[in-house]
Amino acid sequence: MANFYDAVYRLVRKIPRGRVMTYGQIATILGAPRAARAVGYAMRASGREDDVPWQRVINAQGRISARTEVERPMLQRMLLEAEGITFDADDACDLKRYRWDPKNPDRYRFEGALDKLPF
Repeated sequence: MANFYDAVYRLVRKIPRGRVMTYGQIATILGAPRAARAVGYAMRASGREDDVPWQRVINAQGRISARTEVERPMLQRMLLEAEGITFDADDACDLKRYRWDPKNPDRYRFEGALDKLPF
């Protein structure tokens, strides 16, 4: 699982400021479309002190998933708002506006060989 987590972190580090990706989107790009939950576990394991911009990963409804400690969702929202991302009355951001979609998703696929990843 560590190699998958590393692939997740490498892709998440590429998400530009002011953009987000979903757990499922990351899993699909990495070639593991059923691994959205594993992407969530990777984000939780990344820690706040890491250089992984974990706040830029949200759920498919454009919302922050609150299955972590109490303060983390509030911190995540504050960090995203500081990047210019806005939330509506339902606490969702507009994925059509803020979702980041890499131009060549095949280059991010996880196939067990991290040396193939370009980042």
